[in-house]
Amino acid sequence: MGAFSSIILLVYVAATLLSISEGSEHIHSLIRQPVAGTVSAESDPAAFSCLSWRFGVETKNIRDLPTVPKVCQHYVADYMLGDQFLQDSKVVTEEAFKYAKTVKLAGDGKDIWILDVDDSLITHVDFYAQNGFGTEIFDVTALINYLAQGISPALPESLKLYRRLLRLGFKIVLLTGRMEPSRNLTESNLKNVGYHSWEKLILRETGEWNDTTQRAHKSAERRKLVESGYRIIGNMGDQWCDLLGDYPGHRTFKLPNPVFYTE
Repeated sequence: MGAFSSIILLVYVAATLLSISEGSEHIHSLIRQPVAGTVSAESDPAAFSCLSWRFGVETKNIRDLPTVPKVCQHYVADYMLGDQFLQDSKVVTEEAFKYAKTVKLAGDGKDIWILDVDDSLITHVDFYAQNGFGTEIFDVTALINYLAQGISPALPESLKLYRRLLRLGFKIVLLTGRMEPSRNLTESNLKNVGYHSWEKLILRETGEWNDTTQRAHKSAERRKLVESGYRIIGNMGDQWCDLLGDYPGHRTFKLPNPVFYTE
């Protein structure tokens, strides 16, 4: 290599190293920038990041959530009523379907997929719109009265997954926190919006509706299913209590729901 070529090469290497150094410093400076979501909704509402808050809720890093922060009411409304909620739901259901297609079913009718009902198969967004999109203290009695009307529409991506699972040969078990007296209206609502041919619809007998009872109920019912010979291949719901506890299944899939939190 000639002297001139060597000089050119050295200049090129030096320029490249300088560029990398400057780029690295730029990235580091971005990382060091303060994150808006680290402030609280009460201390500085204008700087509070509702997107970061929702991420924290969905990933179970923010727990014991009493209500949606008031400052996030319009954000949650826009999210629930807009395209992003549907797109997020689709990501979950498409991943569930992708996994379901890889499963070789035994053919004995014992391979099941568990699905939650409320805000997993059908949506109560009309109720939330009338009650501040989660910014008000959750009124269980008001929700039960709303559910009694049996008018909740299907979540489109969940309905698509439901039909796909049936075509693949899975048996569907619907496991809900609703109580037994609501069985008829629950079945009617589900059938009216397109859900049919489930293996079982499991409800609670009676009791208070809270985090502890929901989680215990679902764990106990999954245990019964497994002990009776069923294999839980997949499990999907919008709350962590749907997916945690005993016998959650081979794969679990968490649907979005920033309105309320039940662990």
